[in-house]
Amino acid sequence: MMIFAGFYPIRQFWRALVALGAVFFSVTTQAAASYTFGVLPQRSPVLTAQYWNPILDWVSQQSGVKLEIRIAASGGQAGEAVRKGEYDFAYSNHQFKPSAQAQGYTVILRRDLPKIAATLVVPTASPIQTVAELAGKTVVFANPHGFVGYAVPMDFLTRSNIDVKATFGSNQEGALWQLRLGSAQAVGVNQSILAAYEAREKVTFRQLWTSRAYPDLAISVHPRVPKAVADAVRRALLQLSNTHAGQQILAKSARLAGESQPAGFVSATQQDYEDYLTFYRHTQFHGAD
Repeated sequence: MMIFAGFYPIRQFWRALVALGAVFFSVTTQAAASYTFGVLPQRSPVLTAQYWNPILDWVSQQSGVKLEIRIAASGGQAGEAVRKGEYDFAYSNHQFKPSAQAQGYTVILRRDLPKIAATLVVPTASPIQTVAELAGKTVVFANPHGFVGYAVPMDFLTRSNIDVKATFGSNQEGALWQLRLGSAQAVGVNQSILAAYEAREKVTFRQLWTSRAYPDLAISVHPRVPKAVADAVRRALLQLSNTHAGQQILAKSARLAGESQPAGFVSATQQDYEDYLTFYRHTQFHGAD
């Protein structure tokens, strides 16, 4: 009896030790793992990387979570990656499309920026004065997967019975460049991207139509990411604009893009993006998703 009485406590000790080791291994593995952070390329991939790399490097250092940026060659490819759930974190609005909602991305943050809107613009010297005059004309968009850069203006044109010839420029600044080259008569673009482009390139365009406003792109997290990891990244991004080093990073990125002022990050929830879901439920443009 004395042998068995001594055996049980020893066995319980080893079980506890194994369990403790498993917990330690799990925590260490999460900290050592890297997580992908996909960024929708509204500008050129090079400029997008220059803008976001310093931000994500700082967040990785502060949170202890290694983030690896992912920038697709086009918005369409980035949207497909979101639809397939390839990104752990995504700075995008493609996650609100019906075809991507099954992935279960959850909004955790957004940029501290005003809402965004779609706009149809022409060169300042263009003879076109009204949206109706775009009928039969070539209108360039970023890609056939964009929201305010394609789906929203095409929904408006469809409801207005205005048929246009849609072409694509890979990203929104690429579409603006095609308009400048004369490859199209108008462009559909994110109004805030347009304003930053005009400031940086010292050019101006004339707006024919502007949509209602929608929340800017969200930072969302895939459900496979551990909550502790998502919380650490969220806290670091929220703190970015509250530190001197973070403010310098944001200011430099803003100057690169031609933004009027630096913008940090603020809390956001899925409910804040209900307008996207409403749009997809009621759009008359069949190519929206």
